[in-house]
Amino acid sequence: MVSYLQDRHRTRVPFRLVILSMAALWACYFVLATVRSAIVGIELSAEVLLIRLAVTLFGVFVTLGLWLIVRLVDSKPLWVRATLVLLAAVPGALLIAHFNVQAFAPVNMRLMQVEMEKELRSGDPGNVLGNAADPANEPLQSPEEFMEEKLGNPTQLEYWKFVSDIALGRYFLLLCWAALYGALVAGTQARMAERRGAEFRQAARDAELRSLRYQVNPHFLFNTLNSLSALILTGKNDRAEEMVQSLASFYRHSLTAEPTADVSLREEFELQRNYLEIESVRFPDRLQMEFALPSELAEVQIPGMILQPLVENSVKYAVAESQSPITITVAAKVEAGRLVLSVSDDGPMGAGQPQDHGHGIGLTNVRRRIQARFGSGASLKAGHTGTGYTAEIRIPLTR
Repeated sequence: MVSYLQDRHRTRVPFRLVILSMAALWACYFVLATVRSAIVGIELSAEVLLIRLAVTLFGVFVTLGLWLIVRLVDSKPLWVRATLVLLAAVPGALLIAHFNVQAFAPVNMRLMQVEMEKELRSGDPGNVLGNAADPANEPLQSPEEFMEEKLGNPTQLEYWKFVSDIALGRYFLLLCWAALYGALVAGTQARMAERRGAEFRQAARDAELRSLRYQVNPHFLFNTLNSLSALILTGKNDRAEEMVQSLASFYRHSLTAEPTADVSLREEFELQRNYLEIESVRFPDRLQMEFALPSELAEVQIPGMILQPLVENSVKYAVAESQSPITITVAAKVEAGRLVLSVSDDGPMGAGQPQDHGHGIGLTNVRRRIQARFGSGASLKAGHTGTGYTAEIRIPLTR
């Protein structure tokens, strides 16, 4: 329920954007109405502009009320939203038109009095009315009296017919804003759908990374337990105890980290050193190790345990298959702005290592992990060299 409410809140058009859309629409009305008045010859006095500004602000206020109603059906089908807009805009348009008539009535009244004065002064000089006092000095009519003069003592029905004629234009303005708001809602919902899609894709990728990460641990654990069993069966209890302690230390470091989180190269190299120390209990005379980590790369971030399957391959295919000392080298460097991680050994050629671009479980696991994490920006190459076997990872450099 909470998640639903949060999603619904996130799909709302921001209030600031709603207000800006209303202000833009009614500002356009203000400009067009002013230009029209200038074209038809109406004097643009400060009073007229202030009244028109008041009408404009009232229009914004009514549109805000319309928004409070329309926003309740943002998630409903289009026909429901359109029907509600068509109905709710009617009283809003009438209200704006009524306010417009009442606001401009005094100004219109004075304009009519000026016209009446011009007609009287242009009439017969002997006309008594022509010598009457200046109408400008007489009390102004009330809005109701003006409407009576304008419409000839109109009834309520006739008055609202007059208002309705003006309301048609305001109704069109409200529909224009509603269409604009509908576009904003559609845009917001589209962005939200895109964001949810990205979240789902990220969740799927994280799930894949977790799955690949956990494929590493059981594989290594089975090998270690077999080695531990062999040590116990051969009576090498001291070495067995040493391996148990090293194994506990290894898992303490490897399992406490978030599977999809990155770790520093320093932490990754320490983890692989711990792993090789465990394996050195099995191969005390054959396994030798070297680590080459430049100090400036110690805090570079990489996916956790990304090197472990490669190191394990060297132990499995080089050290375990050879009777002579084998050196496993784990190194890091930067080439062309990319991080290059390599695991190599000097085992004999054809000692069971996967072929170039091999498809062994360990190589496949690493390749899928870096592709899920970095896409086409990462690569893995593995194969025999003149002195042994090397697996090389190239990924973006992330400090």
